[in-house]
Amino acid sequence: MNQVLHIASNEIATSEIIPTLTSYNMIPQLICESIINRAIASITCSEEETANALEQFYQNWDLTTQEKRLAWRQRYSLTQEQLEQLATRKLRIEKFKQVTWGNQLEFYFLKRKKQLDKVIYSLIRTEERGTANELYFRIKEGEQSLAELAQEYSIGIEADTNGILGPVELGNLPVNLAQLLYTSQVGIIQPPVPFGESWLIVRVEKLIPAQLDDFMRQRLLQENFEAWFQQQLSQLSPEEQIWMGVKRKVSIQQALAA
Repeated sequence: MNQVLHIASNEIATSEIIPTLTSYNMIPQLICESIINRAIASITCSEEETANALEQFYQNWDLTTQEKRLAWRQRYSLTQEQLEQLATRKLRIEKFKQVTWGNQLEFYFLKRKKQLDKVIYSLIRTEERGTANELYFRIKEGEQSLAELAQEYSIGIEADTNGILGPVELGNLPVNLAQLLYTSQVGIIQPPVPFGESWLIVRVEKLIPAQLDDFMRQRLLQENFEAWFQQQLSQLSPEEQIWMGVKRKVSIQQALAA
């Protein structure tokens, strides 16, 4: 007898699952999940970790009794082992990240640190070189403050913040501006520099070095995971690459949301 999946008052026969996934444009998500599942296939959890994950899963789904749990498994045709795989999936992904890149994290952090450091800086942006030079010397001679002149003359959003911008990671700034800020001494006004069609006067107020704390470790592990995922996409068949939109670079989050 052909099995039927009940979803949102709809009945989907097993023979219709693939056409349904295709019509709902869910093939990219299926490919994404398959790539990850293949990667974490050898990652295991302890009995305690599995028990905790199952308990959390049961709470999320309000499966408070054995009868409810059995009925849920039967509804989705899952064995207990498959249910455990589902419940521990997020944990196994995190373990995969740690096993694969954890021992390289300090080196990767040092490689990325220049982009991860944050800076608070003051900025005046003008369209005329002559105006920029005049404002620079007013600040240099102590005639007026950078904050005052930014309010009056700056043409960017910094005019509304007394010239102050940040904190912002250096890696999120244009390369030439980031390099200028990185090499500037804190508290020292810099002479005007060209920037596109404008002229900038900048002063670093504070440099905030990045720290390899728990939050940063998780972020860097995710960065490596994303890079690995992109590499996996490049190895897909031409048809699968079309589904995943490889030419426009798809992130894991985008693939899952497709």
